[in-house]
Amino acid sequence: MPRHPHFKAYLALAAVCFFWGTTYLGIRMALESLPPLMLVGLRYTISGSALLLVAFFAKAHLPSGKELFYTALYGVIIIGIGNGCLAFAEVWIPSGLAALFVTTSPFWMVGMEALIPGGDRLHAPTLFGMLVGLAGTALLVAPNAIQQGWSGPLLKGFLVLQFGCCGWAFGSILQRRHVTKAHPVVSGAVQQLATGLVFLGPAFLTKTQPIHWTPRSIAAVLYLVTFGSVIGYSAYLYVLDKLPVSVVSTYNYVNPVVAVFLGWLFYRERIGIRELLAMLVIFAGVALVKRYGRQSTT
Repeated sequence: MPRHPHFKAYLALAAVCFFWGTTYLGIRMALESLPPLMLVGLRYTISGSALLLVAFFAKAHLPSGKELFYTALYGVIIIGIGNGCLAFAEVWIPSGLAALFVTTSPFWMVGMEALIPGGDRLHAPTLFGMLVGLAGTALLVAPNAIQQGWSGPLLKGFLVLQFGCCGWAFGSILQRRHVTKAHPVVSGAVQQLATGLVFLGPAFLTKTQPIHWTPRSIAAVLYLVTFGSVIGYSAYLYVLDKLPVSVVSTYNYVNPVVAVFLGWLFYRERIGIRELLAMLVIFAGVALVKRYGRQSTT
């Protein structure tokens, strides 16, 4: 197996599937001591600085001028809105449920691509897959939302995460069209540092809650920096360059499973039959969108 031409790429994909699934638990643990703004700011400032330091000593090409500006801007949209919303949402909802809500991100990607000029158009089979996913989302959200009311924590968490998925999809499409000479890992470092700096300013100004560092929260932040940002994001960019998008996208199916299991193991988060059934319906919708979306563009 190590002799397989794509062995390293599949190993990196396995790292993405596992480590990004564990970050939902890491975020919940870190939020025990840190407010969301401070958590995102510290996490990405540290990881971005570390990666850029490595890139500098490796004499890699560092973007400048307009290339630097747009790389940083798209990073703030992708990571800042995407993972920033995740951190805020986990204040209201369990980490495993947050992971299930994020499974709708492929639908946002397809929809955004269709809306932006020059993107792939939507076709009937793709729309059907999106409707299947919508049905699964309704099954997941509606009962508790009705019980808790429109101002309940579950609905607030769901809506914030959908905004985050929208930002991740929009920024990813813009980044994919962005012409840059920098290596993808270097671009990722710039994006992470820009996101961290953007969040640190408001974090120090607002101070919504006092910070009480504990060994548990310190370990959670270090884990998020190392395995979620430095290793996870770099591995993600590496597999995007080496493997087909259809293969890379399998992390969408694995991350929620890992997150749900860890949420139950460490916090005894309850995931019932309805939630599991809704997850399978959403996965079916995602699979349909990916399958027929590829066929429509060939």
